[in-house]
Amino acid sequence: MEAFLALETGRVFSGRLLGAPLEAGGEVVFHTGMTGYQEILTDPSYAGQAVVFTAAHIGNYGIHQQDHESPRIHPVAVIVRDFCRRNFHRRSEFSLDQVLRQARVPALAEVDTRALTRVLRDEGTCRGWIGTGDPAALVARARELPPVTAVDWVARVTTAKAYACGREPAVADPCAVAVLDCGVKKSILGRLVDEGCRVRVFPATASVADLLAGPTEGVFLSNGPGDPATQTNLVATVRGLLAADVPLFGICLGHQLLARALGAQTVKLPFGHHGANHPVQNLASGRVEITSQNHNYAVPAASLDPLQAAVTHVSLNDGSVEGLQAVGREAYSVQYHPEAAPGPSDSLYLFRRFREAMLARRVDGAQELKKHAASG
Repeated sequence: MEAFLALETGRVFSGRLLGAPLEAGGEVVFHTGMTGYQEILTDPSYAGQAVVFTAAHIGNYGIHQQDHESPRIHPVAVIVRDFCRRNFHRRSEFSLDQVLRQARVPALAEVDTRALTRVLRDEGTCRGWIGTGDPAALVARARELPPVTAVDWVARVTTAKAYACGREPAVADPCAVAVLDCGVKKSILGRLVDEGCRVRVFPATASVADLLAGPTEGVFLSNGPGDPATQTNLVATVRGLLAADVPLFGICLGHQLLARALGAQTVKLPFGHHGANHPVQNLASGRVEITSQNHNYAVPAASLDPLQAAVTHVSLNDGSVEGLQAVGREAYSVQYHPEAAPGPSDSLYLFRRFREAMLARRVDGAQELKKHAASG
């Protein structure tokens, strides 16, 4: 069936409707990774977005249930050049078309994605509507969509209640980590477990007292969708965690929330960073890490108070802030996704550092007890 992608700017792209035979609209972004469409579709950070894949062929290796990053599909639509309705992988359990139909998510195929990507790159991310019929009416539908800032996307993807991660770490002395779930990916939880952490996941509405009960030795601030400037309650929670002086590690939205809790600002990028081959420089070592990224917002370096935080990583594509460290605290974050490991292990030291910080606190605490016992 012929269908169209109509952008709020008035531009219209034609294609063929596959997946669920429905109309849908959202913020249109492009992703430059050559693989990983399943992980992208099940990443809660893409909630509310229509994802344009710049790779020519999507769906060719099918869907492997165990590789999901969350239980469901989060983008509102998929836009591709060549949609492979058959798949060619021995582990494949479903085709991409089957999964999209079941999730009631439409796909627009046979689109000139190169031209569309150039438009988004030059004119910026915008709202779009996929549907059939009069293109002018579809443009009007795109313009009627609520802006990203008008929707609490974190509330739509966070867990409803706290739960323990099902897998136990293979170490004798696991560290107790609380995850503030703003849309956490399964691979992040798995990496924390692999590094020796016993993980409990809490909803985004959890209080500081909830997160620190247990006891908790460190708090992880997860990735997630939406504009960080609208998440004032989450920023207040992070400020409370900073005051409690508990080790903190944040990724993506967690990075932006930590920055705002330290007094910095966040701004929307023209077309965001969505891909698996972005070079980032670690300013301390000078080494370059190949990173996976998915964010529309960034922290301006000029907004950071040098008495509160220091920049630790920068993008070699556009110079934007990719990591920061709180001054005088064991609290740090990165804008990119080290767990995705396209490097493949360039950035995994960030998880090791988190556990080492928690273990160091144990040692310091034990020494303090010894001092009190000796003085008593």
